Amino acid sequence: MSYAIIRNEKYKRDNLKGIYRHNERKNTNYSNKNIDKTRTYLNYAIKQSNNSYEKEFDRLKEQNNLKGQIKDVSNIVCEYIITSDIDFFRNIGLEETKRYFQESYNFVCEYKGLGEENILSANIHLDEETPHMHLTFIPVVSSIDKKGNEIRKVACSEFWKERDSYRILQDNYYNYITSKGFDLQRGQPSETKHISMEDYKKATNFHKVKDLTDIQIKQPSIKDISQIKKITIDRDTKIEDEIITPLKAQNSILKEQNIKLVKELTKVENIVNKADMCVLENKELNKKNRELKLENKTLRKENHKLYDILDTAKDIILTICRWVARKLNLTIDRTIDTIEIENNICIEPSEQIQKQKYEKELEQEIEM
Repeated sequence: MSYAIIRNEKYKRDNLKGIYRHNERKNTNYSNKNIDKTRTYLNYAIKQSNNSYEKEFDRLKEQNNLKGQIKDVSNIVCEYIITSDIDFFRNIGLEETKRYFQESYNFVCEYKGLGEENILSANIHLDEETPHMHLTFIPVVSSIDKKGNEIRKVACSEFWKERDSYRILQDNYYNYITSKGFDLQRGQPSETKHISMEDYKKATNFHKVKDLTDIQIKQPSIKDISQIKKITIDRDTKIEDEIITPLKAQNSILKEQNIKLVKELTKVENIVNKADMCVLENKELNKKNRELKLENKTLRKENHKLYDILDTAKDIILTICRWVARKLNLTIDRTIDTIEIENNICIEPSEQIQKQKYEKELEQEIEM
């Protein structure tokens, strides 16, 4: 059974640059050999810091009106590393892995009334052996100032003031994450001792090896002390032939298979990402298509109205022309011709539009 794992680390201001460059993958090379840079593109953030952690701390402190006396030796930022073992993540798959980290993020927002507004960043690393989340936050507590006003202040020691604060953290995290449907165990009491982050990451990346208890080497009976050297050589040869050599061969095969699997998984991941993008693009195109259809329908209605207006205007103009023709004792055609010539217009709207278009094109040619 796998364990629900959450560990905390405290940092002073001078430490923030280093953890920022690691968490946000800003370095070119890493001393941590577990980082596979060909898989770094798989990493993602639930909350992204657009600044360095020092600047983001200053920004959030001002934005959230956080009080508290901060000295050079003060711990001003904490970092949770949240994970389990590799078998757990392999069994639940990528989508449930993402949900695991999202639910863990939600837990941190609620725990001790911290609030999402005091989280600097939450980065999920999938380019190491075991998926894990680095969640950095400002340890903020509620308090009362000297004037009796309620305030929120940066106070790491008060945030972790309980004697067994880490045990309480792990108990609460275990209860929360298992209530979300993840089949995990609470760590054993011996595991609650707080260790450094580097040592803990090494522990969670521990590889299981095949049980070799089926290979037995019998202890020979020694009658003559001169035989010890020969027996020792025979023993070493047997160990080399029956244990070490087969293991080396098996490791070589497993390594090749692992490389192939990583390549195939990368291809599948790329295909899935492209498929997701296609689905999103298709939804967007369908939305635009619906909008264009609605716009086209509206334009058709407006077009019909304009045609009605033009027809009405045309009837009115012809009525006026007939009235003028009767008054001047002229034919209707003669009257229309006279009006068009003297005013340089066309009574027919479509002809007038064509005439104006032609005149505009002619003016443009002359200007050129």
